[in-house]
Amino acid sequence: MLKLFKKWLGMNDKPASTAVPEIELDKVPAHVAIIMDGNGRWAKQRGLPRVAGHHSGMKNVKKITMAANDIGVKVLTMYAFSTENWKRPKEEVEFLMKLPQEFFPLEIEELIENNVRIRMTGWKEGLPDYTLKAIEGAIERTKDNTGLILNFALNYGGRKEMIAGVQDMIRDVQSGRLLIEDLDETRFSSYMLTSDLPDPDLLIRTSGELRLSNFLLWQLAYSELWFTEAYWPEFTESLFLQAIAEYQRRGRRYGGI
Repeated sequence: MLKLFKKWLGMNDKPASTAVPEIELDKVPAHVAIIMDGNGRWAKQRGLPRVAGHHSGMKNVKKITMAANDIGVKVLTMYAFSTENWKRPKEEVEFLMKLPQEFFPLEIEELIENNVRIRMTGWKEGLPDYTLKAIEGAIERTKDNTGLILNFALNYGGRKEMIAGVQDMIRDVQSGRLLIEDLDETRFSSYMLTSDLPDPDLLIRTSGELRLSNFLLWQLAYSELWFTEAYWPEFTESLFLQAIAEYQRRGRRYGGI
């Protein structure tokens, strides 16, 4: 196992002191969610424009996806653009909206070879046509893949998702398709955008910030949280494995003893 991990990380020529955590492959979290934070600060530290950080962060997506795929993660949800990110400067938003046009043509063939399936969680309304075309094309090309689901949370917000879910639920009650007495947590979850996915077992956030930022608020109720000071462009496969190893050391009680 250690030899395999070293192959991923390109560590064969590095000092033996570089630690690769041992992973129990039968205890890998099924669903890992990541808040990819710190692109702008990473760029600022290097005297670069913020968009350079976003571009570098884009390149990191495939590396972490491949690491997750190799250890057997079933779903990897990456917070790519929130409903609040529209408040950012126009030039930065336009750059972010064009990244899918660059990312998918570069990486789609390798993703297909590794049986990765692309999907999107969020609202298509408001996204530029060129952004949607790139994402929908990738979704279509990978729809028959049966491996890891790479789920981009794009134009997504947890509060908006819950409000929309409540609105749909009320419509179903009014139409007679749902009885109020039948509403429970499982039924409510069916109104979420991720209703066909398991809730995240592990949330990773980069950049040292300690908050959820309106991300999967319903779904993260009992997820394990792991934070790192590393900015997203410098978040390595080794750090990803450290997060997995820490997750495996924890005891999940779901409110019990």
